[in-house]
Amino acid sequence: MDFETLFSIAGLIAMLGWLCLLLSPLIPKWADWIAGMVLPITLSLGYVVLLVVPSSDSAGGFGTLADVMVLFSYEQAALAGWIHFLAFDLFIGAWVCRAARSEGVSFWLVAPCLPVVFLFGPAGFIAVQVIRAVRNRTFKATISA
Repeated sequence: MDFETLFSIAGLIAMLGWLCLLLSPLIPKWADWIAGMVLPITLSLGYVVLLVVPSSDSAGGFGTLADVMVLFSYEQAALAGWIHFLAFDLFIGAWVCRAARSEGVSFWLVAPCLPVVFLFGPAGFIAVQVIRAVRNRTFKATISA
């Protein structure tokens, strides 16, 4: 199978996970299991396979920015990097939904953060942390009043 096909398959797997997260208020246990475990593990296994399959054309490394740029100029390394992002962003998206549900934070407050987690990972994580902090501060102020 060529790298372009693997890229498309990985994208479809991730989109299925994000769809589950959008439906998580209706199917919380299934969404937690599918988007929080099964699909990130599936993507992670694909990532590991790309790491262990020898590549005839690889150079670069992780020592300098220039080395990383050279490394990601190769299809196999770029695909592995992309799958790494897909797996971890989906895992964090699932964690966001689980944490919000367990803390009583409305899904509608965290739903706008999900695309930000998907597209900009750490920025979405920060947005969710801000929502949790504001909600917890407001909740604590209401209880003590």
